[in-house]
Amino acid sequence: MRITTRGQLAVSAMTDLALRQKLRPVPLSTISARQGISLSYLEQLFSALRRAGLVDSTRGPGGGYTLARQAEQVSVAEIILAVENLKNDELQNLGAGQAAQVKSMTGELWTSFNSRVMEYLQSVTLQDLVEQALKQGTVVEEKAPAARTKLPLAPKPRPLMARVNVPNSVFALGSMPILQRR
Repeated sequence: MRITTRGQLAVSAMTDLALRQKLRPVPLSTISARQGISLSYLEQLFSALRRAGLVDSTRGPGGGYTLARQAEQVSVAEIILAVENLKNDELQNLGAGQAAQVKSMTGELWTSFNSRVMEYLQSVTLQDLVEQALKQGTVVEEKAPAARTKLPLAPKPRPLMARVNVPNSVFALGSMPILQRR
């Protein structure tokens, strides 16, 4: 079995999400900044995670992503399967296909290895990773973001200069005593 960088990044991003979703949905831009993963790549990953039913999205201001289930109900294997585009049985049989190519003496070794890796990944939950990150000293913001100040819709009018016989049109210029011809 081969776990690609795509699967590893998805697990990291989901752990970040699980750590920080308590107060509000988590925007991908904040996960991107903390994890050092490009925003466009995260969008691809979270699209696959949403299709797999692992995350929910909220649109608009204050929007972002939340887990669709409790962290203790999501296994690392589910996350990897969602982004690697493999079905569970395909992943377990991945070693069997490789085994046909190698000597029959070692085929059972790789089949057994893949099966045990899959069992292990199914036994590790997102909650386990959250607890591990907290033990390692990961800091999680506890306060909600400051309320955004609303910008006025129209700029405030500037005070006008004291009007001293200022014409309000080009036609009024001819009627001003200062500009009348002598």
